[in-house]
Amino acid sequence: MAFGRKPEEEIITAETKIWECTSDSCKGWLRDNFKSSEDPVCPLCGSPMESTTKVLQVVDNNSPIKD
Repeated sequence: MAFGRKPEEEIITAETKIWECTSDSCKGWLRDNFKSSEDPVCPLCGSPMESTTKVLQVVDNNSPIKD
């Protein structure tokens, strides 16, 4: 018996819009709802990024939107 063990939470996934780095030598990417500009640049190498989708765990961005 496993007393004191918490039940495992279900991981909820969804197809999510992301931005991927266009550089072949960089594996950087970020979620669309965490980008800081309309056309983001890679935070790791500074290269342009392109929009795509990926199945990821659902994460909400609760920070205020800056105008």
